[in-house]
Amino acid sequence: MSHARKEYGDFRALAPDLYEPMAALGGAAVKVGVEKELLELIKIRASQINGCAFCVQFHILQAESLGVSADKLNLVVVWREAPQFSVRERAALAWTEALTMLTSGVSDEGYAEASASFSEKELTYLSAAIGAINAWNRLGVAYRWTPPARQKPAQAAAS
Repeated sequence: MSHARKEYGDFRALAPDLYEPMAALGGAAVKVGVEKELLELIKIRASQINGCAFCVQFHILQAESLGVSADKLNLVVVWREAPQFSVRERAALAWTEALTMLTSGVSDEGYAEASASFSEKELTYLSAAIGAINAWNRLGVAYRWTPPARQKPAQAAAS
C-alpha cells in the first residue's frame, strides 16, 4: 500500500499562489456555459486515465453533490458503451481522452465532433479545464494524496 508523500491540504497551505489560479482555471468554463455536471464527468474521466485516486474520489463526490446519477458515475469509465450519456457529454468525454492521451494526437475527426457540440468559446474553456485537471492529476499522483472520505450525513450537516 502506498502512503501519501504530502496531502492535498499541504499543497493548498504550501502553495496558495499556485492553488488559486489552478482552481480558477478548472472552473472558468462554467462562466461560458459549460455545465458543472459535465465538467465533473470530464474531471473524473481524466483522473481515471491518469490514475489519480484522490481526484477520482474528489470529483465523484462533487458530481454527487450536483445530482449526477449513480449510473453515470459508475459508467463514466466505459462511457462509449453506456447509453446514459448525451451527445454533448460524449463529445466532452472524447475530447477529454484526446487531450489527456496526447501520444495519439488529436484527430481532425475528434476536433470536428467536439466543435459540433460546443461553441468555439466553450471548447476553448473546456480544453483549459481538461488541462487543469491533468495538472491536478500530476500533483495528486506525484504526492499520492489520500482520497477524501465520503462524509456521513451528520458530518455533512455540521460542515
